[in-house]
Amino acid sequence: MSKTRAQIAKKHGPAAAGIPDAAPTAVPPRSNGNMLLIAAAATAVLLFGYYHLLALGQLGQLAQGLTMPDMMFGGYGPAHVADLQAAMDDDALGQLSYLHKTAGTLFPLIFGIAWLLLIQLNVDRRWLRWLLWAPPLLFAVVDLWENVAIDSMLAATAPDDGQVALASALTIARWVLLGLSAIAGLLAVLLPGSVRGKLPALRTDPNGTAPESR
Repeated sequence: MSKTRAQIAKKHGPAAAGIPDAAPTAVPPRSNGNMLLIAAAATAVLLFGYYHLLALGQLGQLAQGLTMPDMMFGGYGPAHVADLQAAMDDDALGQLSYLHKTAGTLFPLIFGIAWLLLIQLNVDRRWLRWLLWAPPLLFAVVDLWENVAIDSMLAATAPDDGQVALASALTIARWVLLGLSAIAGLLAVLLPGSVRGKLPALRTDPNGTAPESR
């Protein structure tokens, strides 16, 4: 008695029975990375709003309407620092220092993680990935350094010009790097796939074989 195709395939494999191999399964999208990116980006946006628009604004009210150093995009000088020290009591200075240690620390770290992941998921060329990673990495470092510099400056009885100049330079650099980080994120998404190293997925024909590359 002749064997059926199913029996031959079971014993010798699909090819022996003339049954074409099943089409290769498609690689599932990196859904876990995308979900983590969405969560990190949403957290970073919320922290940005809370830290810059709400908390630092409320501290400005405690300082007789003076702008907190963190929010001065163009930097500041000894005169502004002296006015802040005269307007802020120990409680207000303590609140600013606490804010730097909480939201002021979480924001640059989570922002950096979100932007590194965004670039990781969208850029495959190693040299371009590192180039786009540089701004958010530097932003996180400079932002954390700025927090310490501002607290030390305001805590000093008479901060010298060097302390003020360093804190002011870090504040300017922080905002510049934040802007460059935003540009890097846009480039990671908007650059052509050929530049980012992202190749289109190969299509398979009905027999499950990929077309030859040209």
